[in-house]
This record gives sequence, structure tokens and C-alpha cells, in this order.
Amino acid sequence: MRSNYSIHQLPEEERPRERLIRCGPENLSAVELIAVILGSGTKNKPILQLAYEIVSRFGDLKHLTEATLSELLEIKGIGLAKAIQLQAALHLGKRALMQSPNKKNKIEHPEHAYSILKDLLEKEKRELFIALFQDTKGCLICHEIISIGTLSQTLVHPREVFYPAIKHKAASLIVAHNHPSGDPSPSKEDLELTQALVEASKVMHIPLHDHLIIGKNQFISLRQFIPLVFQNSSNF
Repeated sequence: MRSNYSIHQLPEEERPRERLIRCGPENLSAVELIAVILGSGTKNKPILQLAYEIVSRFGDLKHLTEATLSELLEIKGIGLAKAIQLQAALHLGKRALMQSPNKKNKIEHPEHAYSILKDLLEKEKRELFIALFQDTKGCLICHEIISIGTLSQTLVHPREVFYPAIKHKAASLIVAHNHPSGDPSPSKEDLELTQALVEASKVMHIPLHDHLIIGKNQFISLRQFIPLVFQNSSNF
């Protein structure tokens, strides 16, 4: 990729946007991806040259992600709008990475599941219902938000839980939701939903290991709270 050329001087097959469409973003360099994000350069600095200078200025993507608006604005050709645009895109990627659990995490106890979810759920002002999907060894595949509710409740149907379990080829799962009040004590609806999910898990042959309710700095494992409901469901 020739960084000192205008986009319009490049053969169409070498232009970043066209290469992204043809090859996918995973096959573009950091310079090309930044060029796509920013869209255009300046009269005296083509976009690929500008993108190259941005990468060179910070050395690697980690340091670029940590760059302040002031530091980005020090680069000639980067105005406030482009600096904001780049910073927003980089921090979106960083946030996604932070929220993606380590796939090697093996969940063997409710505390393990709680440690994965507490930062996401403890301070959330709405009720979120989340599923953790596990492989045959009990290691985490991924987690997915199943439902977003109100300050006091979220509505979930078993099909909304087990459809993504099938999609992710999960061998088992754990579900969790938060109580924005901070009190993790289960409601009647929580207990009824857990019963329904356990029954559905038997039909789907995808064991439900637990249902956690997360409050402020504490949680309740419904497997431990109502063991009879889980008595015919496999353990961690």
C-alpha cells in the first residue's frame, strides 16, 4: 500500500474501502483501517499518508488507543472532528475487548461466573439478563445479553435463552441477571423463570448449571438456594 498516494491515484483494487469489501477488515493493515475510519485526508496530505503518520506517531495500537484528543490534534491534518471520530472508534473496540470474556475461563463454581459478570451487572440501572455459554469442558465460549428490562424487571422466554445456546454450539450454560436495588433476594418470578429454564434445558439437552442474581457486592446462586429444582440437572 503506497501511503503517499491519493486514494484516487491508487488502482481501485488497492483502495482501503474496496479492499475491505473484497477481503474483509481482518485482512487490512492498521493504516488501512484508520484510513477507512477517517475517510479523507487534506489537500496536502492524502488519507493513507495521514493514517501512516498516526500509527507512526504512537508506535502501536495500544498507545494509539490511549492517546488523548490533545495528542491527536498535534498531528498535522487531524482536526477536532477527525480526532473525535478516531478516538470514538478506538474506544469502542477497546470496550468490546474488555467486555469479551476470556474463552479459556473454566467456570467450576458460582464464584467464577460472578467474577466474570459483576463489573457488567452490579452498577447497571436496568435489569439485564445474560447467558454464559460453555463448551464440553466447562470453558467459557462467550456471553450474550438476552434481555434488557426496566428498573424493576426484565422479561425472558426460554427460547430467547436457548436459541443463542444452539447458535454458539454450547454444551451447557449459566444465566444471570441483576437487581438494580442491590438486593439479590429472588422474587417469585425469578424462581418461576428458573424452573422453566431448567425444564427447557432438559428438553434441549443443554444443561443449565445455575442462575445467579447479582446485587450490590453480593450475589445469590439459585442452584444453592433452590437445589431441588436443579437436582436432575448436571453439576458444574
